Amino acid sequence: MICTLVAMPLSHLRTFAALCLWGTFGMAVLSPTTVHSQGAYPTRPIRWIVPYAPGGGTDVIARPIALKMGEALGQPIVYENRGGGGGLIAGELVAKATPDGYTLLVGSGNTHTFPTLLYDKVSYDPVKDYAPITNFVEVPNMLVAHPSFPVKTAQDIVSYGKAHPGKISWASSGNGAGGHLALVLFAQQAGIKVLHIPFKGAGPAVIAMLGGETDLLFANTGVFMGHVRAGKLRSIAIAAMDRLAIFPQVPTLNESGFVRFTSSTYYGLLAPAGTPRPIINKLHGEVVKIVKSPESLERLANVGAFVVANMPEQFSEALRQDVAKWAKVVKEHGIKPD
Repeated sequence: MICTLVAMPLSHLRTFAALCLWGTFGMAVLSPTTVHSQGAYPTRPIRWIVPYAPGGGTDVIARPIALKMGEALGQPIVYENRGGGGGLIAGELVAKATPDGYTLLVGSGNTHTFPTLLYDKVSYDPVKDYAPITNFVEVPNMLVAHPSFPVKTAQDIVSYGKAHPGKISWASSGNGAGGHLALVLFAQQAGIKVLHIPFKGAGPAVIAMLGGETDLLFANTGVFMGHVRAGKLRSIAIAAMDRLAIFPQVPTLNESGFVRFTSSTYYGLLAPAGTPRPIINKLHGEVVKIVKSPESLERLANVGAFVVANMPEQFSEALRQDVAKWAKVVKEHGIKPD
């Protein structure tokens, strides 16, 4: 079946495109420019590629946003979890997708910062191969200790570390993960030596902490929330410039003597490079309205997230700065992946 696009009313155009889609057992081919000129984008479902298995922190942040986006755009969002490869599988899939606005990436440090700095061969550039749309949120890392570890503040860690060099056992979710790089930066600024113990993910690291096998751990607040509130782990500080509403009693590292020390996970939406700006603008406008709605603001605050909802150019610049910041740490300390 061959479909020839002719001038017709918008309502007829949508019906015509749908018929072409089913009649050819494939995809109706409409260029992004044509779609925009008719004001019809999107005319079919949009895929959101997620670089993690279902049920993780990304889903907590992004899945409700995707549902609302589908309602706002009048087309369903196909929420596709594509875990594996430390985020590289999902990152490559979107980087090499057709830039027509129908394949997007829910990106984070695991697709745009850490793997691309750690591995010698990465098939995409974390900055050049994407058109950022907006950063939904940033979820800061929290520094926690096992209750038996005799420290209560960040400065206590410094004093203990200097008195017991190499004796602090510091867990992470893996070599080169955000929590690992944060502990390296902390130890460097504090002038102490620690024993790094990498695990295969935040879950196993937390289990080890709960069992008293390790002393300290940096990870997202959502990983610890229940354990901190139950008194099973002790919160030391938040790696952000502002305190969290859900943990107002926990100081920031900035106010604890580690000036401007930040470490967080961001979750944002990106399209392949070359996606037409009108499509980027439409997606940006809708997602920002959703993220800044009272319902979303309350929900995101309750999971320890700071809403960002920035402009595409701001998100792009933040990505460049993030890569540059952690590239320096990786290079200086010769960090390699597991």
